[in-house]
Amino acid sequence: MTEKEKMLAGELYDSSDPELDELRLKARKLSRQYNLTDEDDTKRQTDILNELLSNTPELPVLQAPIQFDYGCNTYFGKYCGVNFNFTCLDVCPVYIGDNVLMGPNVTIATPMHPLLPEERNIRAREDGSLYFLEYAKPVTIGSNCWLASNVTVCGGVTIGEGCVIGAGSVVTRDIPPHSLAAGNPCRVIRQLTEKDRMEKDT
Repeated sequence: MTEKEKMLAGELYDSSDPELDELRLKARKLSRQYNLTDEDDTKRQTDILNELLSNTPELPVLQAPIQFDYGCNTYFGKYCGVNFNFTCLDVCPVYIGDNVLMGPNVTIATPMHPLLPEERNIRAREDGSLYFLEYAKPVTIGSNCWLASNVTVCGGVTIGEGCVIGAGSVVTRDIPPHSLAAGNPCRVIRQLTEKDRMEKDT
């Protein structure tokens, strides 16, 4: 297996692999270009996102600044909107459903590091170059979710359809569909029901 194949499969891999270095550099250059593009230059922004999010057919609305590790490993559904300072460390795939909204400073972080230091620490090759091994776990965010400001979603998490994740939450475990959840670590507060509807029949 190549290091990229290991990475996407959630196995330990060498992040200094030249193919991965090239992909990360491309994503970071495109992220920087997007961040320096005026928001009324929609054609330029669209061109950049089409290259950065090459596996997303219908682009989200992303308020700069943004930062992606790879971009090509993130899959947005339709009608998504993301506020300032979105960070997506898409080492493993990130699947985002339709009609997902995210507040400012949301982070999705798929990378993981071994718990034992002898597996986590920097290593030296015979030529003296340094590297370390890491792995990742995918993230899935169901359709019709809202992640409020400063939410962090950790690797391996699935957030079910129709959830609201409160501001400042750190999501370390799965959240069932149609839940209001918040906290560090994020926990379900209650289920969302028709009682939460704001538009009343007249």
